Amino acid sequence: MKSFFNSYKSSILLLSSIVLGGFLGITLGTKASILEPLGTLFINLMFMIIVPLVFFSVSSAIANMSGMKRLGKIMWSMFLVFTLTAIVAAVVGLIGAIIVNPTKGVDPAAIQSIIAKSSNDAKATEYPGILQQLVNTITVSDFSNLFSRKSMLQLIVFSVLFGISTAMVGEKGKAIVEFLESGTNVMMKFVSIIMYYAPIGLCCYFASMIGQLGTQILKGYMRVFILYLILSVIYYFGFFTLYAFISGGKDVVKIFWKNAIVPSVTALATCSSAACIPTNLEYTKKMGVPKDIAETVIPVGANTHKDGSVFGGVMKIVFLIGLFDKDMHSITAILGIIAISFLVGAVMGAIPGGGMIGEMLIISVYGFSPEVLPIIAVISTIIDAPATLLNSTGNTVCAMMISRFVEGRAWSTTNSKASYPNL
Repeated sequence: MKSFFNSYKSSILLLSSIVLGGFLGITLGTKASILEPLGTLFINLMFMIIVPLVFFSVSSAIANMSGMKRLGKIMWSMFLVFTLTAIVAAVVGLIGAIIVNPTKGVDPAAIQSIIAKSSNDAKATEYPGILQQLVNTITVSDFSNLFSRKSMLQLIVFSVLFGISTAMVGEKGKAIVEFLESGTNVMMKFVSIIMYYAPIGLCCYFASMIGQLGTQILKGYMRVFILYLILSVIYYFGFFTLYAFISGGKDVVKIFWKNAIVPSVTALATCSSAACIPTNLEYTKKMGVPKDIAETVIPVGANTHKDGSVFGGVMKIVFLIGLFDKDMHSITAILGIIAISFLVGAVMGAIPGGGMIGEMLIISVYGFSPEVLPIIAVISTIIDAPATLLNSTGNTVCAMMISRFVEGRAWSTTNSKASYPNL
């Protein structure tokens, strides 16, 4: 029992705070708005650290790739597999969200009026040409502009290029690599300190929101949770089996499922992709994945490849689009949801509470007010366990597909047969 509580302590506290906030909101009604400043404090703390957190985590992850064996082929294969599986997850999640429509029955005008009173609506501006829009999306005209949460995509591009540059200079960049790694550890600790206040902040903000809006939004959360569980089961059993088959046929499917149980249980027990790395490494090697591929894909995947978080990104974006009555069915909107959900899966931390990074990215890119952060933070909390399952275990089957790209079909007959001679 103690072990269970330690594993789920963060989720239990956050869920309890949300339930308490809902109770206070229902009980106090509009008077609960007096608690809103305590919720705003939490929002401001999270936005305060987003720029250095993203810079250190993204740059460090890429800069540390410099010493990998067969770097070029493994990296390109990993990029291809991670990208394709994340896009598949985004498309599946979007189809499910469109069919279910989690915000059906929620009055958009009510939630907008609550948010509008403490935020400034964006003024209508002339839409720039497609090339200029691309330039504005990935770059800024001045370095200082990177230090704004409104430039999240530009910051990610800068961080990626900085990490690549650091990796390319090799030994001369060793000091920078150590600095980035140390900075990442410090920022993650910073996040964990702020998360001590998260139960209070979320409780107060949720109480204020429910007090002014009523209970209608709770139905939306229930739809999101049920939809997410259904999609998780489909993706876990259906798509993981498909990916294993692509990597080597029926025999490899058997090998995967013989070794997937322990990593899956570990993911559900810890709710942390980072905590699953040792187990995933052990069982990925038992699946027959070459040592250098396993030791590259599993740690990098824990930080940059999270299909479960992509699902969550879709749910959060669709939830906000529904609440603010924005277009979701045009080609541009659909491609935007898929692209941003993909980025959400790439930038989210591999630790409990790391979802806040993805949520702030969504808010920044779509131009929503910071006050909507707790609304989608609730979604992260309720989907934490199944999301970690898809995030963590998905990296093991991706390692099998990457082995197929790097070594050809022979990897499954050489390495896997050595581990399982009866197959």
